Amino acid sequence: MAEEVILRFDEVTFEYIHKKPLLEEASFSVRKGAKLTLMGQNGAGKSSLFSLIRGELKPIRGQISINKDLMIATALQVVAREDLGLTVAEYFAKAFGEVQPNLLSLVSKVMRAVNLEVPTDRKVSELSGGQQARLLLAFALIQNPDILLLDEPTNNLDEKGIDHLINFLIAYDKTAIVISHDAGFLNCFTEGVLYLDSFTKKIETYVGDYYSVVEEINTRIEKEQKKNAQLEKQIQDRKDKVNFFAHKGGKMRKLASKMREETEELEENMVEVRRDDKTIRDFEIPAQDDIRGDIVTISRINIMKNGEPESHDIEKVLHKRSRMLVTGPNGMGKSTLLKSLVSPENEGAKIAEGVRVGYYAQDFSMLDFEETVFDSLKGAMMKSNDEQYMRSVAAGFLITGNLMAHKVSYLSEGQKGLLSFARLVLMQPGLLVMDEPTNHINFRHIPVIAEALNNYEGAMILVSHMQEFVEEIRFDEVLDLENI
Repeated sequence: MAEEVILRFDEVTFEYIHKKPLLEEASFSVRKGAKLTLMGQNGAGKSSLFSLIRGELKPIRGQISINKDLMIATALQVVAREDLGLTVAEYFAKAFGEVQPNLLSLVSKVMRAVNLEVPTDRKVSELSGGQQARLLLAFALIQNPDILLLDEPTNNLDEKGIDHLINFLIAYDKTAIVISHDAGFLNCFTEGVLYLDSFTKKIETYVGDYYSVVEEINTRIEKEQKKNAQLEKQIQDRKDKVNFFAHKGGKMRKLASKMREETEELEENMVEVRRDDKTIRDFEIPAQDDIRGDIVTISRINIMKNGEPESHDIEKVLHKRSRMLVTGPNGMGKSTLLKSLVSPENEGAKIAEGVRVGYYAQDFSMLDFEETVFDSLKGAMMKSNDEQYMRSVAAGFLITGNLMAHKVSYLSEGQKGLLSFARLVLMQPGLLVMDEPTNHINFRHIPVIAEALNNYEGAMILVSHMQEFVEEIRFDEVLDLENI
């Protein structure tokens, strides 16, 4: 007996007020208990599709059918800024419309499910990135959803956290739809893919594990490209003949007219090869050219071990071309350490005078969300008057003209990440301090970013839980906070 369909999109069309179409007569269905991946390029509208499923956005045309008795909950990518000042208990209370007398018992249950151990009176802002990722999942689970929507759930999770999440999803007996750029993670439990094509504005459905589906998509693209190449050759050949016969007169002119019609028919048979599989261009982060000697000296660091703060004296000096990886499990204070390094009040680290610091924060706190994209890029420029160069750099990161006038807050998380890299290119820093720079980034961009960091001539300090990314970068040393 076929499983029950619990979610259906029937020829759904949706666009924002500013006339940016995301879906055009898109149709798909989801069966009860399915474990699906939602794929699509950064900015294609994956998070907006989740909002349509939740009913927060409404389609212009078409029908979205969901059983009214079903509970839908989402584990978002990031904690909302207005919630960072809440305690963990207060944050969970927001999941309910009324006071829950057994709230702490429910909280304890879902925190065990996601392997999160923090006091419920601790402020959300005091949690590490990995702890916040677990908190977001627990917040969704406490609502006991029939459909669980996961938006980049592995961001900031260490290896143990990802393994725990995989085992949880394998055992999860309800419906789950996941947005993620972590291919290995997706392949462990995915049984199908919903592909949001940002060119055709359709949603394609594929069955199979993640790697098989990606291979199927790539094979289809190759076939489409070959078919188009053959048609283009035939079309050009016929056009040449049409031009030749059209000037001959008589029967030749009639033949030219017939061939012109056949050529138009061939052009109509051209397949619309998906164009959303774009990868950012190869790029270089120019290093500040007047830096010499000791760029940064670290003499003392503060970390968390077993929930208690510890201070350690160390000796770390970075020069030009030095690359240091900071490692350790979630909750040890890696992000706090990087944030303190770029703070002028930090007494445990000294950055040489005049060194420009390119800081990439995992929560994008280095960006002004109220600025336009144009002003954010312009503010990072060393070549202050070269707007053409600025736009060229931005285009290399898929940030094109139509995005420039929007506020940074309008961008998807992936686009904010690409904007951050564009700013680093324009900034020409002497020191890169990078906290989880692959979060939210399409996996196709990862090798390009790794190569740019390998070629960077300044000093670099990096935190990343993406093992495949780390393995592509040549590090001089590793600062392991767990075994310091």
